Amino acid sequence: MAISKAAVRYAQALLDLALEQKVADKVNNDMASLNAMCNENKELANFLSSPIIPKNKKVEVFDALFTGKVEAMSLNFFKLITKNKREDILHQIAESYVELFKAHSGIVDVQLTSAIKLEDKVKDQILAKVQAKYEGKKLEVHQTVDESLIGGFIVGVDGKQMDASIASQLSNLKNILLN
Repeated sequence: MAISKAAVRYAQALLDLALEQKVADKVNNDMASLNAMCNENKELANFLSSPIIPKNKKVEVFDALFTGKVEAMSLNFFKLITKNKREDILHQIAESYVELFKAHSGIVDVQLTSAIKLEDKVKDQILAKVQAKYEGKKLEVHQTVDESLIGGFIVGVDGKQMDASIASQLSNLKNILLN
């Protein structure tokens, strides 16, 4: 999803306030939950972006869904964004907040894809190499299995990818033989 500059500015302002109030972790959890809810439930995303639904109805839904379940600052932020008629970018704001919080906290997303579920020993060896490159940062690992890799693994960090899969090696060999 393309993130607007306004969404990033709102997210940065919320992060600054949450850091000042020492509730950044809780607000991050709330924003991550909202982001996941919008990704999984297109009706919610459509509800938020609908200009037909009055803002007071949206505030009522926020109260019903989130009162007592999220940090007060998060709920107040949802309501403020809605009252300012910017709820159409709330999903983008939540996504931006999570990314800004990770950057502030020194958290690096690592995508580890393998042909089979890796044993802990192998996984730890791979992550030790990544950790050496990102010294002082905390790795947040997302592991997936993709049988089409045939064997090996792919590690993705910060938009960079290291492909040590058999499928990639076979493809490279095929290209060499054909050229």
